[in-house]
Amino acid sequence: MTFSQFLSILRARRRLFIAVLLGVLVPVVAISLIWPKKYIGSASVVVDIKPDPISGLSQSLITPSLIATQVDIIGSERVARRVIRSLKLAEVPAIRDDWSKDTAGDSVDIETWLVVLLQKQLDVKPARESSVISIEYGAPDPKFAAAMANAFAQAYLDTVLDLRVDPAKQFNSFFDARAKDARSALEKAQTRLSEFQRESGVVMTDERMDIENQRLNELASQYVLVQSLSAESGSRQAQAAGGAADKLQEINSHPVVASLRADLSRAEAHLQELNAKFGESHPQVVEQKANIAELRVRIDTEIKRLSAGVGVTNNITRQREAQIRSELDAQRAKVLKMKQVRDEGMLIQRDVEAAQRAFEQIQLRLTQSNLESQITATNVSLLTPATPPAKHSSPKLVLNTVVGLFLGLLAATGFALIAELRNRRVRNVNDISDALKLPLLGILPGADSKMKSRKALEASGLQKRLIGQTSKA
Repeated sequence: MTFSQFLSILRARRRLFIAVLLGVLVPVVAISLIWPKKYIGSASVVVDIKPDPISGLSQSLITPSLIATQVDIIGSERVARRVIRSLKLAEVPAIRDDWSKDTAGDSVDIETWLVVLLQKQLDVKPARESSVISIEYGAPDPKFAAAMANAFAQAYLDTVLDLRVDPAKQFNSFFDARAKDARSALEKAQTRLSEFQRESGVVMTDERMDIENQRLNELASQYVLVQSLSAESGSRQAQAAGGAADKLQEINSHPVVASLRADLSRAEAHLQELNAKFGESHPQVVEQKANIAELRVRIDTEIKRLSAGVGVTNNITRQREAQIRSELDAQRAKVLKMKQVRDEGMLIQRDVEAAQRAFEQIQLRLTQSNLESQITATNVSLLTPATPPAKHSSPKLVLNTVVGLFLGLLAATGFALIAELRNRRVRNVNDISDALKLPLLGILPGADSKMKSRKALEASGLQKRLIGQTSKA
């Protein structure tokens, strides 16, 4: 079908076309004029990024899932019920009458019925590239629409605050109970440590242990020194007992022995002089020999006395060695016992420290949850409150008229084509060629062809006369 054939069909079916067009357009315009007007109250909230006042942490960015969650919260039943209770809609007589008529004795309470009714008129629109959320509510009264939009915005802010504060209150109760248990455990651990220190007589400090270790080290040093002295005195005693006491350094260097030996040396020198001068039988020589013998006896006596002193010194050194060994063993046993007691006490001390750390951590969380339960602000704020709209949002007369005209044109065209297909007529020369599949040889003139020819001749003669007059002039 060519465009000329399409136009010829519409021209032939123009009455049907106009009737269908008016049949669609007129009801649309009439309905748009008589339809109740609807006003949209719009409030907006913003989901902001700001640090938590308690923990100091902040959300890194606003994600689409976060915005979608906020949209779901606004449209939730909890927010709708809060709006109903804040505005006391369930107590309005007109609303209760509508509820009674609508439910007709059903077991649906008025709040549930109102929740469904309010959610139908609520529209939540998040912005595409920002964290702003628009809350729109439609109603026949502009003031009521604005009031409901503001009520939903406020109910949403209160609900977000409750969603943050309620878990904090629950955690606060939980950590309060745990703090009491932790305090009791800490007190028991401290009591156990005090009883242990009182029973063992040990104070869990490093100073006492350092003193005892220092004393043990000093006794060990003294014992090593006394052992060396004992070994030396033992060797000197053995040397003295073997007949070589006169070769001992302390005996040789003794003042008495040294003096007697000097006297002996002088006496022997004087004896040699007397032997050379008087001979061995001279009374002076004999007397000198007696003096020398007496000096030797005195030297031997002194050496024996000093040798006995070496033995006494060895005995004293050995006794000192045994005493220091006994003190060293006692100090070592004391230190080992103190270490054992200290290790046992350290275990109790660690239990006390662990209980202290647990109590401090729980107390910190208790303080944090207590502060969070008292918080009065969230990261959601009211950006723009709703005001009564000046113009209604629906019905839109111009838009509905355009849409009705478009639909009417489509319907009128469709009906015209359907009517033409059901009763096909020849509307154009091309219809014959298309139907017979034969070429067109000629066209017979119609009934009004003579009139058309005459009018054409008259027009051409008039044109010739006009041309001749113009040429003469």
